[in-house]
Amino acid sequence: MAGTEGITQQELNNSTGETRDETDSKKNDYLQSKVEGKALSKEEKLKLRKEKKQQKKNKKDDKGLAKEEKAKKPVPVMDGQQAQQQKAPPTAPVATPEAPPSGEKSGKSKTELRAERRARQEADRMSKQGKKGDPIQLVYTAKTKAPLSEPQPVVKRLPEHIQADDPAVLKKLAKKLERQQIPLRSDYGSKVSLFSHLHQYSRKAPLTQQMSLPSTAIHPSIVRLGLQYSQGIIAGSNSRCIALLHAFKQVIRDYSTPRNEELSRDLVNKLKPYISFLNQCRPLSASMGNAIKYIKKEISNVSSNIKEEEAKTTLQNCIDKYIEEKIHLAAKAISKSAFEKISDGDVILVYGCSSLVNYILCDAYERGRKFRVIVVDSRPRLEGRETLRRLVRKGISCTYVLITAVSYMLPEVSKVFLGAHALLANGYVMSRVGASQIALVAKAYNVPVLVCCETYKFCERVQTDSFVSNELDDPDDLIVTRKGKTELQNWQDIPSLRLLNLVYDVTPPDFVDLVITDLGMIPCTSVPVVLRVKNVDQ
Repeated sequence: MAGTEGITQQELNNSTGETRDETDSKKNDYLQSKVEGKALSKEEKLKLRKEKKQQKKNKKDDKGLAKEEKAKKPVPVMDGQQAQQQKAPPTAPVATPEAPPSGEKSGKSKTELRAERRARQEADRMSKQGKKGDPIQLVYTAKTKAPLSEPQPVVKRLPEHIQADDPAVLKKLAKKLERQQIPLRSDYGSKVSLFSHLHQYSRKAPLTQQMSLPSTAIHPSIVRLGLQYSQGIIAGSNSRCIALLHAFKQVIRDYSTPRNEELSRDLVNKLKPYISFLNQCRPLSASMGNAIKYIKKEISNVSSNIKEEEAKTTLQNCIDKYIEEKIHLAAKAISKSAFEKISDGDVILVYGCSSLVNYILCDAYERGRKFRVIVVDSRPRLEGRETLRRLVRKGISCTYVLITAVSYMLPEVSKVFLGAHALLANGYVMSRVGASQIALVAKAYNVPVLVCCETYKFCERVQTDSFVSNELDDPDDLIVTRKGKTELQNWQDIPSLRLLNLVYDVTPPDFVDLVITDLGMIPCTSVPVVLRVKNVDQ
């Protein structure tokens, strides 16, 4: 049998060699004819392709026969490999078909030959896996790699003031305030379910009622400021920020460093309960958050080698510099740029009360521009009355309407000037509730909307709606008494009634044509660039 197999193998090799020689000679003839410029006929081309296929097939069959012969030979196993083989579980033996003689081979179909080749390849693959190492280890590595394809849980860090409906967060906040000797302000009234995650306070129950005065934990200037915030005496982003900085100046002036402590560390820790107290009175604005970051950074940069009085004077000067540069000088720069956009005979529409917009209009009027202003206002705050009072005092011609009539006034308007509470990193403008409706209607009438905002109000927060992060004001402000009659006096006794008094809304960048800042006139989409430049400068 072995002799027969040897003859068969020899005959196969001889026939394969002859076929290769014939194919090579035909290849050479084909190349020569190509060089000489002769074209082969279709029959010759087909014949040449068939011979190439046959040659490839013969090569594969030769390789398969050679692998079978190797598998039949006994492989000596070394002593070191015996232990490794004992660990590995026995692989299932794959029956490899015997190599058929040349006579039988011609009788097999192509499908059977392919199945045999696949079986041989599978057997080789299994044997290679067994040689590489312990299959248990391979299974272990596969198990460890499997969880990587699963999505990892994202850690969400949300501010405390927008998690009022989470008992765990409220409990944590109560413990934090207890350590800082600050009472927790309780929510007031029933809230709309869509805004149940926000705090809702009442002006009738200020935080100072729950404090024992004089309090050793909170500075008197901070207590007074918190009371002014909660009662609405100080309102507006700029006014609140300036009042905060002046209160911190007073705190620094009265501060004395304890023994065995550094000013740069102790003063920062001293400010933390003050900030928590103010946040309980009313949530901090974006401008106030940026100002607090600046103060903390300047305190941390104070050298331990300089005297305490000198360090305190330096910090107070830094606060004065911040107010002058970021608010007052920024307003002058914005007014200078906005003056170019105001023409004689313009009809300018403004909304609410923005100290920056009021300054721009008064400055433009003093510099000789002749224009008319339409002041749009809304309940319950009616802040537009303060804007009207300031502009009329300067001699500017004004018209006063409520927001419900804005669509009737826009056909005669040439420009809309809006203030901003904050400019978000995705280009959305956060402003007094109602500003987005005015921008939307102005867009419909093709009236340009210009937003005036200082760069210190730019924040890295991203927001696309007014639901996730906002502020709820006192719902009792919506109660109106007319002719001695109050319709909603006992609204809390009606279980199906909820009052919603939103403070802010966000305007998409599509409705804003230009943002006028102290760095120049930019589109809303350039806010991330300004934030990146500010971070580099700091």
